[in-house]
Amino acid sequence: MDQKLDHLDRTLLRLLQQDASLSQRDLAERAGMSQNACWRRLQHLRATNVLQGETARINRAATELGLTVFVLIKTRHHAQSWLDDFKKIVLSIPNIIDFYRIAGEYDYMLKIVARDMNAFDAIYRKIIEKIDIDTVTSYMAMEAIADNRPLPL
Repeated sequence: MDQKLDHLDRTLLRLLQQDASLSQRDLAERAGMSQNACWRRLQHLRATNVLQGETARINRAATELGLTVFVLIKTRHHAQSWLDDFKKIVLSIPNIIDFYRIAGEYDYMLKIVARDMNAFDAIYRKIIEKIDIDTVTSYMAMEAIADNRPLPL
């Protein structure tokens, strides 16, 4: 993406990160612009894939998904075919909410939410039964001090 975001673009994005349910009228008013100018900018941000949909933030404890686990994976396989298979497995498990290829001692990091340790173990088993992995290390989060923070625009 070669697009440069100006002050108004950043203002709109900050406001939407705080409350994506704002009406276009309220958004324009808070950004200090006309409704038409706001609409055009939002259309452009969507068309250039800067703004990628709108989602609701949900309290995990209210959904009985109170366990958060960070899983680090090391593999000796680095062929594209292995990665394609691994991606397919990971993306088929809805409890895996974040998935990264990382640099350092490990190759991949997953963020998994589950009801409890038994539910996490079932997810873990799905992963290791379907694909060859060298090392898996899991860290259970004890408390979310800052979770899903907005981007610093």
